[in-house]
Amino acid sequence: MARIDLDHIRHAYSPNATKPEDFALKEVHHTFEDGGAYALLGPSGCGKTTLLNIISGLLHPSHGKLLFNGRDVTNLSTQERNIAQVFQFPVIYDTMTVYDNLAFPLRNRGVPESEVDRKVREIIKMIDLESWAKRRARGLTADQKQKISLGRGLVRSDVNAILFDEPLTVIDPHMKWVLRSQLKQLHRQFGYTMVYVTHDQTEALTFADRVVVMYDGQIVQIGTPAELFEKPSHTFVGYFIGSPGMNVLPVTVEGTRAKLGGQIIELPGAPAADGQGQVELGIRPEYVRVGSEGIPVQIRKVEDIGRHKVVRAAIEGKEIAAILTEDEELPANPHVRFDPAGINLYANSWRVNVAETGRRA
Repeated sequence: MARIDLDHIRHAYSPNATKPEDFALKEVHHTFEDGGAYALLGPSGCGKTTLLNIISGLLHPSHGKLLFNGRDVTNLSTQERNIAQVFQFPVIYDTMTVYDNLAFPLRNRGVPESEVDRKVREIIKMIDLESWAKRRARGLTADQKQKISLGRGLVRSDVNAILFDEPLTVIDPHMKWVLRSQLKQLHRQFGYTMVYVTHDQTEALTFADRVVVMYDGQIVQIGTPAELFEKPSHTFVGYFIGSPGMNVLPVTVEGTRAKLGGQIIELPGAPAADGQGQVELGIRPEYVRVGSEGIPVQIRKVEDIGRHKVVRAAIEGKEIAAILTEDEELPANPHVRFDPAGINLYANSWRVNVAETGRRA
């Protein structure tokens, strides 16, 4: 396995790019630690597949260097980097049996046949294709073919990293959960360096030790699932992580108070947000308390989703969501209070620390 250093990497698909908006991948300067399980999470077009393909060697970055364990591999091919990559759509050999598809990467590297057999049997059991081992891959379903593709990425134990580009797109929901669990188990057992691209927050948060959230060609936060939920570094992270996402409200700040229209919200501390451009208050629906005291709201809609209810409301014309337990009732004259533990403040979309003046958290 390898530590992967992204040294001021940038990439543009057009020549002579100069302006930030010309770059599909803006400057990325980060380290993926040896043996770490990372997810690149973000919407389509945010740069996550571009970054993955630069790591694998399918793309050469316009600027910057890529290092594996301190060695510059920027100009090396994928084969020379010793990378296993699993793509969104399965790439397998239809004329080979399932067993031979899995054995191919090992045989191609001269692995002894006894070791090939041991490893293939281990992986074929994990992906639940034992009964198909001697059948040709041509007749398999799309999800079965993708399981073979996953298995081919996992069968080698000598790789520097295993890269996954939305590998579970064609897998049914139950099997997605099974395979994610098996990937985590494999990571714990063997310590592979894994980088997993997805736009699905559930996949990212359940697979990865650390999630890399990307937006508009840049990394906006790297953290554990708990850090992304509790302290989003950027308003996009708050919006993208969670269901519903974080409420983001325009405010003005004076000392320990935020003003939203004619309403006052008490803050957990006094940030230095004044004069820093657009200031917003972020609070997740889980921290919005609905009752008979606090700020009056107008209820727009209540969504009962079984485990809890999502209340859609408005404060001073601004939309806000709150979560109630299944047993809680809405009062006749609803108000909301904000739990100070869930309040975050943002200046120009970036979180500001309420304890240390002017610094990002």
